[in-house]
Amino acid sequence: MTDFREVPEILRSFLTYHETIQGHSRATVDEYYLDLRTFFRFLKVRRGMVPRATEMEEISISDIDLDFVSRVTLSEVYDFLTYLSRDRAKNPHAPNAGCGLSASSRARKIATLRSYYKFLTQKAKLLEVNPLQDLDSPKVPKTLPRYLSVEDSQRLLRAVDGKNRERDYCILCIFLNCGLRISEIVGLNLTDVAPDHLRVMGKGSKERMVYLNAATTQALSRYLAVRSGIAAVDKNALFLSARRKRMSRETVHAMVKKTLLQAGLDPGKYSAHKLRHTAATLMLQNGVDVRTLQEVLGHENLNTTQIYTHVDNEALRTAAAANPLGSFQPELEKK
Repeated sequence: MTDFREVPEILRSFLTYHETIQGHSRATVDEYYLDLRTFFRFLKVRRGMVPRATEMEEISISDIDLDFVSRVTLSEVYDFLTYLSRDRAKNPHAPNAGCGLSASSRARKIATLRSYYKFLTQKAKLLEVNPLQDLDSPKVPKTLPRYLSVEDSQRLLRAVDGKNRERDYCILCIFLNCGLRISEIVGLNLTDVAPDHLRVMGKGSKERMVYLNAATTQALSRYLAVRSGIAAVDKNALFLSARRKRMSRETVHAMVKKTLLQAGLDPGKYSAHKLRHTAATLMLQNGVDVRTLQEVLGHENLNTTQIYTHVDNEALRTAAAANPLGSFQPELEKK
């Protein structure tokens, strides 16, 4: 987590606003800070404020002030986009990770910049004119969510094995039946479990109830019988690691990948988040309307949920077949 005491004042108020007023999670606020830090490091290089040989990750932004941020130009932002698409390491901390961020990653960083300068102009009133008002975001190609079929989902659940069988099966069952995010699953406490629903703390500390079907209720019941016999270090956590502490996201990711492999499914093609996609897609294909699905998934905007309305090819085929002209084939008149 970013220590706000080390953040320049010109950035701190923006981050505090998003955490305290907008209700964004600390992880989201940290991402905003990292995006802005990368941009201001780039500007210091471009403006000749640091020696050319200085590594980007070593550049301090502690001296960033209002004068510095107010002098930004669209030309500098476009140069920044070029740097991101060509020269920015995909993972600065990983060797041989390659360079060039995806369009979606670049778009997120630009969205952060636009939000920051909108804050300086409209909320903090530190700037009279927003220099990025006319900035366009990179075009992000639309891709359909990848998901498991019903048969593959069943294969995955059948493949669960090992000493943590009840725990792992329960987690996968919640992914596939309830569509929870991985952060929501690891954040579950014993007190969040009710006979017919889970109390889930979603993004931005927004709480919602997710109702349970019979399969998930049974999976939880079997796991809770095991959980009750464990002398947990974290007494509140629902899902425990081998060290009897709350499971981490990394541990859940590793479990999902291992089980996918055991099921004969490609762990490079699917992930924990794809299990959430699977739940959403299967619900939509089986009659759940998109607004109800929005509530189940905890999406703030309906547009986020609507990506799932494009994945059901069978429904598209049915719609095409329903056209009354679908079987009309007049013979061409001979001339």
